Amino acid sequence: MQKASVLLFLAWVCFLFYAGIALFTSGFLLTRLELTNHSSCQEPPGPGSLPWGSQGKPGACWMASRFSRVVLVLIDALRFDFAQPQHSHVPREPPVSLPFLGKLSSLQRILEIQPHHARLYRSQVDPPTTTMQRLKALTTGSLPTFIDAGSNFASHAIVEDNLIKQLTSAGRRVVFMGDDTWKDLFPGAFSKAFFFPSFNVRDLDTVDNGILEHLYPTMDSGEWDVLIAHFLGVDHCGHKHGPHHPEMAKKLSQMDQVIQGLVERLENDTLLVVAGDHGMTTNGDHGGDSELEVSAALFLYSPTAVFPSTPPEEPEVIPQVSLVPTLALLLGLPIPFGNIGEVMAELFSGGEDSQPHSSALAQASALHLNAQQVSRFLHTYSAATQDLQAKELHQLQNLFSKASADYQWLLQSPKGAEATLPTVIAELQQFLRGARAMCIESWARFSLSFLLLHLLAAGIPVTTPGPFTVPWQAVSAWALMATQTFYSTGHQPVFPAIHWHAAFVGFPEGHGSCTWLPALLVGANTFASHLLFAVGCPLLLLWPFLCESQGLRKRQQPPGNEADARVRPEEEEEPLMEMRLRDAPQHFYAALLQLGLKYLFILGIQGPIETLLLLRFLLSFTSNVAPPLLL
Repeated sequence: MQKASVLLFLAWVCFLFYAGIALFTSGFLLTRLELTNHSSCQEPPGPGSLPWGSQGKPGACWMASRFSRVVLVLIDALRFDFAQPQHSHVPREPPVSLPFLGKLSSLQRILEIQPHHARLYRSQVDPPTTTMQRLKALTTGSLPTFIDAGSNFASHAIVEDNLIKQLTSAGRRVVFMGDDTWKDLFPGAFSKAFFFPSFNVRDLDTVDNGILEHLYPTMDSGEWDVLIAHFLGVDHCGHKHGPHHPEMAKKLSQMDQVIQGLVERLENDTLLVVAGDHGMTTNGDHGGDSELEVSAALFLYSPTAVFPSTPPEEPEVIPQVSLVPTLALLLGLPIPFGNIGEVMAELFSGGEDSQPHSSALAQASALHLNAQQVSRFLHTYSAATQDLQAKELHQLQNLFSKASADYQWLLQSPKGAEATLPTVIAELQQFLRGARAMCIESWARFSLSFLLLHLLAAGIPVTTPGPFTVPWQAVSAWALMATQTFYSTGHQPVFPAIHWHAAFVGFPEGHGSCTWLPALLVGANTFASHLLFAVGCPLLLLWPFLCESQGLRKRQQPPGNEADARVRPEEEEEPLMEMRLRDAPQHFYAALLQLGLKYLFILGIQGPIETLLLLRFLLSFTSNVAPPLLL
């Protein structure tokens, strides 16, 4: 009966921990439902006539294409300030001198000489800022959730509707060169591809030099419709040296020469897109949500005038996913079904010579198509799952209905168009931005429901008396030592602080195509302190004997009197630890179980206590009351 009760208790503890993990993954590591629906030219996103009568025209879909070709240059980890133009410094103040500043001078020169042909944006990236998740966002226009970060080591094919699939379905020739992550995300999608291994962050030149070997010959051949080049040197330089290093200046200067060479070869029907998938911290890492990590550069250029006005002094901030619907409509493609990005409306204005009214109408048409697509996605998604908030969804659908009705009235009543156009554009933008905000809130929310279960999962420690009992203070000190070792070895509980170089310990030449081994090495380096202290936890069973031996020494009298110096007979006959273990093994097993539960309990309450303290402080702060003394 005693063994059965112990087994039942262990089964109960295991059930609580697994239930806690389930609640945690449902509350923090949310997985978004990936719909397999696809947009097509035969099915417009909503009712109403398509703009400019584009339906039925060759090469046209929802909207007539404005460009026949696109060159997408993806510079991994191109932080916004790497590309920001450097204006003259303030008088009487020394100029800022950093290795990465002013190295992309060709962008500044183009913006000054051809202001209606180019634009620089600050691309706002959604976390996690890891490469695979950013590529997914840049092709689907959707938001990967936090749990997708684990897929950065072993990427899987994207099943959602995306730009690459739309391009291949339309018969466009897509040529790729660079980071081999694309091979796993889009297997068999490219008409021609040159893949290079991407995981060796110590190698700054292999991928970039391989791209340059094929880039200009491929471009000059003309056997392509979309050319994608994914450079990795800047990202690897950040991981190896950090941004404040002369090597970063060299890599950015090399990228500047690449951009100049591409601009010289562009034809009038081609759009050049230079983008960073994410930024980097001051240490050169990425993965989190700090300002430097989520701020990337986005540069657009066309040999023909595209923008009706000159660039603003401060570059506009746009969500990264906005590039997806923009490129789709500019190329005459359907917007991917699950996109929640907003088109960059000024690209549909018609250039510097277009009339203000026609420019605004073109922007409204692009936004309306975009809003129809997002509304269709929200309707389909909400019918398949209950992730989205019903009240907010209803409000958004009402807003879309009003904006769509105003747009249709606008087309039928051209007399009042000039006064109504700005209102219609504002309503459509409000709907698109509200839809994106609702999706972010639904797919990236943090639920505190797992905290209580985590506390219960620690269980009530067994209080079986015996010679092997370990006191709470010893277990607490052991757990604190594990945490202290984690920090003292240079770790932090944030993505940018992960020691990625640990993946190459013992493997300086890289791992080839293997992904599980570097992931295992990084994981072992990160969690080594907790693993070692958890494995060594049974050593705490020696604690009672250590305290007991010290107590015996204290009770011994100082030498000088043989009678007083002798230990009492009952103390001499005290059995040794080996004898106690042999005589009472059940006490040892009970103490081992008790020790394990105590250790789990202390580890379990560390996170909830810190979270509750933080919440208490924030509540006090937001109510303009000084935070009370906690604990």
